[in-house]
Amino acid sequence: MDDRITAVLDLYHARMQEERSRPREEPPGGRGGGQDQRMRAIGPDTGRLMNILARSLSAPTILELGTSFGYSGIWLSEAARATGGKLITMELHEYKSAYARDMAEKAGLAEWIDFRVGDAVSMIGDLTQKVDFVFVDLWKDLYVPCLEAFYPRLNPGAIIVADNMIRPGTEDVKRYGRAIRALPSISSVLLPVGTGIEISRFEPV
Repeated sequence: MDDRITAVLDLYHARMQEERSRPREEPPGGRGGGQDQRMRAIGPDTGRLMNILARSLSAPTILELGTSFGYSGIWLSEAARATGGKLITMELHEYKSAYARDMAEKAGLAEWIDFRVGDAVSMIGDLTQKVDFVFVDLWKDLYVPCLEAFYPRLNPGAIIVADNMIRPGTEDVKRYGRAIRALPSISSVLLPVGTGIEISRFEPV
């Protein structure tokens, strides 16, 4: 990581620490409304592991489902830059995507990121290229619909990482775990990193 990226990650880490010191408040309006300003980001351990995994691929097309405020995108786009790849990141809310774009520009990584705003399942369906790495970290009831959308678009050897698979451990993430393990040509393991990540690999025979 160069100094610009480290400085941006430090800003994110300071914000995470500040949030943890305050009582948790849910925004009004649920998924489609409100101005939810909480990061809800992966931690540095998960970010570092994803960076290592993505760097193992050659010029990967990386798909991130759930840009949020852009923390995980820094780790993924650094891997894209290092390997000659590209990150496509999808987010429902424009204000989150705009914040993420600003932070990526500060980190010197915006050139390697394609920011898209809208419904993830629909936007996956609009993809014209296949993908080599997928990070799933959005509303949990969308995990399985997104899986069904991106599975036909996986290149051989593609890696899929899904977050929040142990905590909070909702029925939706359990359903995703069962669904991805039932798919042909998928091998998968659940790791107790951060809030739990399911790492899967697509390797058709």
